[in-house]
Amino acid sequence: MTQTKTLADSLRQMIAVLEEERQALAAMDIDALSLAGQEKHMLCGTLEGGSADPLDAECRSLLEMARHANEVNRRVRNLMAANVAARLNALTGGAGTYRAGAANASYAVVRA
Repeated sequence: MTQTKTLADSLRQMIAVLEEERQALAAMDIDALSLAGQEKHMLCGTLEGGSADPLDAECRSLLEMARHANEVNRRVRNLMAANVAARLNALTGGAGTYRAGAANASYAVVRA
């Protein structure tokens, strides 16, 4: 039961860190986002070392909450990256012109 409690505590911590990450994404706070990433990495290491025992209902529920929060954060991050890509494309005059390896890319000249 102690290992299950430890697992539940770690999952609760992960959910809290994922919430911090979501807030950092919303605020576009790079420092907070970096800190949340470090904390997630540390917690992943803790969770990897967990017991192979079957999960109880509480841990399954917490795990599902963590998965959902991580998926939401991934989608937000991807939307932000797509927005940046669209803006860069608009500045350079076409889709994909700033990407490495873009064949025959043309670049717009920006005059001050």
